[in-house]
Amino acid sequence: MPDHPRSLWFAPLGVICAGNVVVFWLFTRAAFDDSFRPTPWHGAWWLLLVVCSQTASFGIDVAANWPIAAALRLVPVAFVLLAVVQTVTGWRGDLVERRRRLRLFVLAAVVLHTAVSATIDISIGPDHVPPAVHLLNAAALSLIAAVIAVVLLQADLAGFLAEPVQPAPATEAIREEPPAEPVDPAMLGELERLMSVERLYRREGLTIGDLAAKLGLPEHRLRRVINRGLGFRNFNEYLNSHRLADARQALADPTQRDVPILTIALDAGFQSLSPFNRAFKADTGMTPTEFRRQAGGAGCG
Repeated sequence: MPDHPRSLWFAPLGVICAGNVVVFWLFTRAAFDDSFRPTPWHGAWWLLLVVCSQTASFGIDVAANWPIAAALRLVPVAFVLLAVVQTVTGWRGDLVERRRRLRLFVLAAVVLHTAVSATIDISIGPDHVPPAVHLLNAAALSLIAAVIAVVLLQADLAGFLAEPVQPAPATEAIREEPPAEPVDPAMLGELERLMSVERLYRREGLTIGDLAAKLGLPEHRLRRVINRGLGFRNFNEYLNSHRLADARQALADPTQRDVPILTIALDAGFQSLSPFNRAFKADTGMTPTEFRRQAGGAGCG
């Protein structure tokens, strides 16, 4: 924070300015990562940044220690960059059209906000920025977050931050927005054939573009089919549902009892054991070893 004389009204302003970047980063994570759940560590990051930014209020002059002063200026930038990375990550596999457009808005707004902030810092110096400008900076990030919230509410994502649910059948799928056109049952049938018969989900590096080309569809139509027709919000989530079903079947098969779990995971389409173990535990509440043991016990009974 700049070296302005602190007053009673400036202290809460400093808290808002310092902590807002962490809140904004968490907001982008909640908006664009369906598996995100806040933890106490996220609150600890916010508190740490707020306390460090208010050192002058406690009579501590961090300006004399240039590494600490530089860190206090760079950490907020790092959180903004993390928000940008979160916005861009998974863009291609996002099946919710409204959320894809929202990502573009957030990216453009953050780039513009960062450019304006950098211009102000360069023109008048970071240590001479008036408190009112810091208030505008906090207000700008809050406005971006508010737009995200409004768009999500308009999209009627009531369960957006709730516990993930199993995808519903086509007739019961959760609609992200009113459908512009009905989902073609024949298209759903062909998609299911490619997954259950040809098992394309096992193909390494399979993208939504590859699958769309296989079906002879534009990507945006395939995203709509999987999202509105099957209830999935992310392409990898859709692929993993088939991969996990494949793995569960193999783990429960007595004839494959001696096949290593790593082999089963790779055969199902996972690239390594660690992501498979995490996805399997999240899906079944058990590790693959526990599932295999239970399935074997049930089979013997």
